[in-house]
Amino acid sequence: MNRRSFLKITTGAAAAAALAPVLQAAPKRNLRKAIMYSTIGVKGTPLERFRAMKAAGFEGVEPMGAMDRNDVVAALKETGLKAASVCDHIHWVKPLSAPDEATRKLGFDGLVHSLHDAHAYGATSVLLVPGVARNGVSYQECFDRSIVEIRKAIPVAKDLGVKIAIENVGNDFIMKPRQAVDYLDAINSEWVGWHFDIGNVGRTGSPAEEWIQVIGKRIVKIHVKDLSMKPAEPGTKAGANRPKLLDGDTNWPAVMAALDKAGYKGGWAITEQPGNQAADVETARDMVQRLDRILAL
Repeated sequence: MNRRSFLKITTGAAAAAALAPVLQAAPKRNLRKAIMYSTIGVKGTPLERFRAMKAAGFEGVEPMGAMDRNDVVAALKETGLKAASVCDHIHWVKPLSAPDEATRKLGFDGLVHSLHDAHAYGATSVLLVPGVARNGVSYQECFDRSIVEIRKAIPVAKDLGVKIAIENVGNDFIMKPRQAVDYLDAINSEWVGWHFDIGNVGRTGSPAEEWIQVIGKRIVKIHVKDLSMKPAEPGTKAGANRPKLLDGDTNWPAVMAALDKAGYKGGWAITEQPGNQAADVETARDMVQRLDRILAL
C-alpha cells in the first residue's frame, strides 16, 4: 500500500468516527403513516377506499365512529391497514358542552360507541372534540360540562384499554397550550390525553412546536396538517384553501424536533388534509411522499 492510499483510508476512518456520535444521536421515530377516513376523497365503499390508500403507501386509517363495524374490520383485514385511531362521529352535533342534558347524553353515548369501535379495530385511542364554547355556551360552562361527561366515560375507556384523546380545534375552547394542560389536570386520568393537531394552532398566537413542548408526553396521537397564514378568500369553505403538506407556513423542522424532545410515543402520524389531496391513488401518494419528507426532518 502506498502512502497516498494509506492516508486516504485513515482520513476516511477518522471522519467516520467523528460522525458516529452525531449519527447515533439522530432520532429514530418509527412513526407509521395514516389518513383520517373522512378526508379520503376516493369514492366507494370502505374497502375500496382502504385499497386505494394502501396502494398510495399509507399504513393505517383513522375510521369515524359508528361506521359499519363489520365492514371496517373486513376492510382492515383484507388490506392489512391498521386503525391508528377512531374519530368520534357525533362530538360536533351533540357536544358534551350542550346546555341540555338530552344532547349531552347523546354525545356521551357517541363517545362510548366510538370507544367500543376503537377496541374492535385494535386502535388505542378515540379523538374527541370535548365541546363548543359558543352559541350561548361560555368557556367555563364548556369546561365544566364536558369534564363531567368525560369522567363518566373513563371506566369504559379503562375497561377497553382505549384512551380518550382531546383535540385542539376551532371550537373557541382551549386556544392556548397551558389551557390544554389545565384541562387534562382537571380530569386527572391516565386514560385521557391529547390528540394534537399540528395545523389547528397556528392562528392562536402560539406555534405548534410551543404547544408540543407544553403538553409533552400527554400527546397520545397527532394530526399532521399544514397551515397557511394568508387570509382565506371570501366565500371559501373551511379547509378548502389548506395548502399541501410542506407548502404552508408550518415550521416542520421545529415541530419534529419538539415531538422528539417530548418523547412522542403515539406510533402514528395521521394526515387530515382536504379530500381533493387524496382524491385518487396518485394524489394520495403525493401526500404520502410529502409526509415521508416531514418525518425524515
